[in-house]
Amino acid sequence: MPTIFTHAIVPLAIAAAAGRGRISPKLAIAGAAFAILPDADVIGFPLGIDYAHEWGHRGATHSLAFAAIFAAATALIWKEARSLGAWVFLTLAMASHGLLDTLTSGGLGAALWWPFDNARIFAPYTPVRVSPIGADFFSARGVVTLVSELKWIWLPCIAAALSGWIIRRKARA
Repeated sequence: MPTIFTHAIVPLAIAAAAGRGRISPKLAIAGAAFAILPDADVIGFPLGIDYAHEWGHRGATHSLAFAAIFAAATALIWKEARSLGAWVFLTLAMASHGLLDTLTSGGLGAALWWPFDNARIFAPYTPVRVSPIGADFFSARGVVTLVSELKWIWLPCIAAALSGWIIRRKARA
């Protein structure tokens, strides 16, 4: 998996590219939290839920359907999320987690198509190093992971955010 910081950067970059007029700071922060949330499934490890189980790590919580349902449920209780645009943004924010995990070089892949298919999948190209879990993150392997994430995720996100900002600025001029 990419690090939690990297999962959060995707919706923050989308929000920066779109601008405050389309995605409020509150919604952007919620998007960052949504992007991190699927990894809460690791709570299953101490509960005896196997990694490969549909509710195990990178299972149902990493699916596109789960993202859409969770965003809809949030809209029921949070007024800020009650527009089509907000729902799409929050869905994309959470869905980005599973999509990024398919780009990694390890683990079991993500169950993107759950509940229709429990298969764990990877993208055809997996350039992102899988992040070590726990204290192993602070190792040479952790540094290699961060460099990989900077190259394949952070730089494109920064480019997208800057592009959106430049386009908005030119449109105002």
